Order: sequence, then structure tokens, then C-alpha cells
Amino acid sequence: MFKITNMKITVVGAGNVGATCANCIAQKELANEVILVDIKEGLSEGKALDMWQTAPINYYNTHVKGVTNDYAATAGSEVVVITSGLPRKPGMSRDDLISINAGIVKSVTENVVKHSPDAIIIIVSNPLDVMTYAAFLTAKKASNKVFGMAGVLDTARYRAFLAEELNVSPKDIQALLMGGHGDTMVPLPRYTTVAGIPVTELIEADKLEAIIERTKKGGGELVNLMGTSAWYAPGAAAAQMVEAIVRDQKRIFPVCALLNGEYGMKDIYLGVPVKLGKNGIEEVIEVKLNKEEMELLEGSAAAVKSVMKVLDEMNIM
Repeated sequence: MFKITNMKITVVGAGNVGATCANCIAQKELANEVILVDIKEGLSEGKALDMWQTAPINYYNTHVKGVTNDYAATAGSEVVVITSGLPRKPGMSRDDLISINAGIVKSVTENVVKHSPDAIIIIVSNPLDVMTYAAFLTAKKASNKVFGMAGVLDTARYRAFLAEELNVSPKDIQALLMGGHGDTMVPLPRYTTVAGIPVTELIEADKLEAIIERTKKGGGELVNLMGTSAWYAPGAAAAQMVEAIVRDQKRIFPVCALLNGEYGMKDIYLGVPVKLGKNGIEEVIEVKLNKEEMELLEGSAAAVKSVMKVLDEMNIM
């Protein structure tokens, strides 16, 4: 197995998503040590100990260590995944959620940068697009090293639904999805293939449209079923991004990235395809969109911009 030596990776937030991400990173042996941080006394320590006790069973060497608010233990991390934040509760407005989680992400990012100034930071906290923007403003570092996980998860859901409908292996499905993380996301059937075959040749238009709509509401479907947000797929998606970075794989993933003129947009964090390697985002890839696709992307961008504006007007960054 490919092994990176003398590498430390930190996951902040030992909830379901963070713990799943840390577990995936450990089992893939992406680093010598994974540090799991949380504010709740004993939570990260307990989950880390439980994970470490699977090492003799699952045959991996990465040591997982849990700490409570001890960012000194994270010093020298090459990659930091931030999953911290509260879920939206009944009676809580969108603005309330933004204010609370932006404060959390700001504090976490400050601590991360203090102890690991060169770390690549991946945001998983919600609302995803605006929390990535908040981390970027706080970190005061190049945008290629601060980005968000959304598109990897969303395309995974899209591909899983397609595999189920077509009764084929999900391994053979490649797909592209752009825009914000939420109902305005833009799945792109023209860039979706099954073993190189355009998906539009294998599925009826109405069934494909139904899958696209299901993908857009994928997170909500799971909340309705479980009463809480998903964690297996989000955690695995973040870990896949970490793998692309530490193994310098140059993978092409849809990532929430800061645009500087690409797709005719500036100063906005939005889901677009990028090349992910040891330097973080090594290239933002501009695919050709037709008029309808561009209008959908612009609509999604407008929705994201409106949320970014809410954060700006709070003057907490």
C-alpha cells in the first residue's frame, strides 16, 4: 500500500461526519497520525480510541488521537478538515445558523492557522459555500489552500442513484455537478457517462430529470428518514479529497472554490471542477456550458452570493 511518512492530518469536529472522515483517512493510511479535535470533553478521545482498536482488525498503522480543544496537538498538520458547526434547529432562521456557525468556523480556522500555517484547509461545515468563504476570510491565505467539500458528495449521490436505476456498477459512472451545495446545484447530464457512454443514451429523459431532482434534495431525503444529517457519504467524500492531496493524485473533482474570473464570476465560492493535488487546487477547469446550463449556474451563484452578503453584513469576520 502507498504510504506517506511523517504526515499529520487533523479533523476538527468529532461528530458523525468528522469521525467517519477520520476513520476513512486512518484506514486508507494517508498519514502517520490523525488528530481528532472536539469541544466536548472525552468525545474525540473516546472515538479515536475506538478507531485505534480497529487497527489490528482492519490492518492499518495510522494512529488516531483524540483531543479536547487542544490545538497544540494539531501543530504541523498538512491537511485540516473542518466539520464543526451546529445543525439548523426548529425555530432557527437561516441568518441565525450563519451567525453561529460562522463564529465557530472563524474560531477553529484561527486556531488551525496558528498551529499549522501551511495547512490545506477543507471545509465541510454548513451552510457549506458561505462557511468556506468565512474560513477563507479568516485564514488570510491563498484560495487554492482553502476550499469546500460539496460536489464530491453531491456527485456521489447522483452516481449512486443512476447506478441503481440502470442496474450497473457505480464504478463505471462519471458525472459532473456544479453550483452551490443545495437545491440550486446544477447536475450536468451532458457531462455524465457510463463507461464512456453518454447517460442520455441509456435512460429516458423523465427518469433522468427525476434523479437530478432527487440529487438536489439528497441531503433532505436523509434528514427526513433519520431525523439527522448524513455522515457516511460526507465523511468518505472529505477523506477522498484528502487522499487526492496527500498522494498528489491530480484528481478532477467538483469542489467549492473561489472564482477569480472563471465562468465570468469573481469573488464567489462556488462548486466547479478542479484539479486536486499536493498544492490543493492546482487548476480550476472551465468546461463549456450551453446557454441553459450557464443560466442555471448563474442562478445558483446568485443564491450563494445572497448568503455571502448576509455574512458580510453581520461584520463578524
